[in-house]
Amino acid sequence: MNTVDVTVIGGGPCGLFAAFYAGLRGMSVRIIDSLPELGGQLTALYPEKYVYDMPGFPKVLAKDLARDLIAQGTQFNPELVLEDTAQSLTRGEDGVYTIVTAKGQSLPTRTIIVSAGAGAFSPTKIGVPREEELHGRGVHYGVRDKSVFSGKKLAIVGGGDSAFDWALNLMDVAGPISLIHRRDVFKAHEESVEQVQNSRVDMKLWYAIKELHGDEHLTGVTLEDTRTKEIHLHECDHVIVNIGFKSSLGPLKEWGMTIEKNQIVVDDKYETNLPGVFAVGDVCAFPGKLKLIATGVGEAATAVCFAKQRLDPTAKLFPGHSSDMDTPPGQPAQA
Repeated sequence: MNTVDVTVIGGGPCGLFAAFYAGLRGMSVRIIDSLPELGGQLTALYPEKYVYDMPGFPKVLAKDLARDLIAQGTQFNPELVLEDTAQSLTRGEDGVYTIVTAKGQSLPTRTIIVSAGAGAFSPTKIGVPREEELHGRGVHYGVRDKSVFSGKKLAIVGGGDSAFDWALNLMDVAGPISLIHRRDVFKAHEESVEQVQNSRVDMKLWYAIKELHGDEHLTGVTLEDTRTKEIHLHECDHVIVNIGFKSSLGPLKEWGMTIEKNQIVVDDKYETNLPGVFAVGDVCAFPGKLKLIATGVGEAATAVCFAKQRLDPTAKLFPGHSSDMDTPPGQPAQA
């Protein structure tokens, strides 16, 4: 396998922008992602959800944002390694790293940018009998197709942004909607909470699901009052569980990087304690860190520039504004 200038681990928004900016700076790029398609959580978890905090878009569907990020991130023809995960990392005497993947591929690279989001993630489950059995038959942990819920009785579990966003997002599609939360304090944005409270959504507070009902498909749930322990049956066709995700850096933890609270510690260059290995986006930690796509893409561009200088000390850190570059589409610019 050929040696590339930079390998980007993670094909989400930050990884895609890193790939684009590296291509803009004339670097050869490889992207490794465990998913079968690029886009990260935008495509895998909430393609039908609106994103409101991306510059230039009053609101944009996650799948549409992912589509444009993919087009931008692949315009310089990076090598794509999909449905595979980075496992081990070694560094040769010449300073070139070799990443060995779960499928046994050996991928040499001069620098690395880890943009793995929260790492490998899996949804937090309710933890009740038959949950796995009814997964996909009324029990959901994300929304890939809003039409599934058309006219159906829907229950949404959770008190964070995802739960409230889906309550608002599915209001014009679903039938009766209830939001189930075990207390009356929420982690969601205040505006979203107010919108849901003033909508037709039935707020079922101080309740937790204790049992799922239905044979071939979900027909209802048993709710328990978390204060009185009283129970009652709540009819619904679908339940969307939005109570968080469990994430892990997996094999990346064994690479020798400094890790705190499942995040990779970086310096002001977004470089880890391993020379030439950078981390950006949700996966990295530094004072004042904000977990936003908008800030993460800035981290990605900065990391690329420092990686470029590591490979070519004569290169400028800041290559100038892209609007001043005479770069034909799909052709690397001279940095």
